[in-house]
Amino acid sequence: MRGAVSRVVLGLHRSRHERRLLTGALDLGVTALDTSTNYLDFRSHQILARTARDLLPKFTLSTKVGYFPGPDGTEHSLDPVRLHAAVEQAAKDLGREPDLVFLHNPEHSLPETVPRYHDLLAQACATLDAASAKGLCAAWGVASWDPTPLLNLIDTTTPRPAALMVRAGLLVGARTLDAADTLTKAWCPDGGVWGMSPFGGSTSAPVWARIDPRFFLRDSSLLSRVQAAFRAAYHLPEVDSVAVGTDELAHLGELVGALVGEVDERTVQEYRSLLRDQTARAVSLPEAPR
Repeated sequence: MRGAVSRVVLGLHRSRHERRLLTGALDLGVTALDTSTNYLDFRSHQILARTARDLLPKFTLSTKVGYFPGPDGTEHSLDPVRLHAAVEQAAKDLGREPDLVFLHNPEHSLPETVPRYHDLLAQACATLDAASAKGLCAAWGVASWDPTPLLNLIDTTTPRPAALMVRAGLLVGARTLDAADTLTKAWCPDGGVWGMSPFGGSTSAPVWARIDPRFFLRDSSLLSRVQAAFRAAYHLPEVDSVAVGTDELAHLGELVGALVGEVDERTVQEYRSLLRDQTARAVSLPEAPR
């Protein structure tokens, strides 16, 4: 595994931001908290500060910028002025500077690989880099749901993030896994890599009743299926930390307990090879007659 020992990050994507969840997380040894400017209808920072201001210094705190309230709902922007203002506002609303600010899904505004998009991405990254240098956050990173469009938009002139956040787990396709690996090596080889959405949004989805992720473990008797899926996510792709959202302390405790499991990396590599083969076959299939 890259970097430091595996960590569980409490993500607040679908959370109610209750104080009992934060105190319970600390009791479980979960000391990393991840949110975003747009979570909880753009009120996440204010509610955290109001309900748990005294607890926030006990967490490593990360947030994200890139989504903004717009006339027709939520809109995405890489405008440097808006991004810088969002970082400033985050520090103000939280009552402290975040330890890490992610540029949130930059591919949302970069749908194609064209020269001007290279400049847009570079300017957005430079804005977060400047915000970090100014002391508005300790470091900056990039969170990407689909890193594929970013691969041809970075070069040696693009500011390097301190961390990347990418999708992780058994529901991530071969192309996204490979894109995450490539982006990490090219852009953030010495930084931290975080995984997100290890269950694709829900542990109660039908897919989890059909597969047994304990296949990936050296000792399948140690963990439950949910725990095994979470533990495998640290290797799909290779990440240091995994952010998971929950309001249930029992579930969070179960995931913390999953870290004792040992993943068979050879099985992971065989699985990824099968995924690539399956993707290649799907692409090469002839179009059905109409």
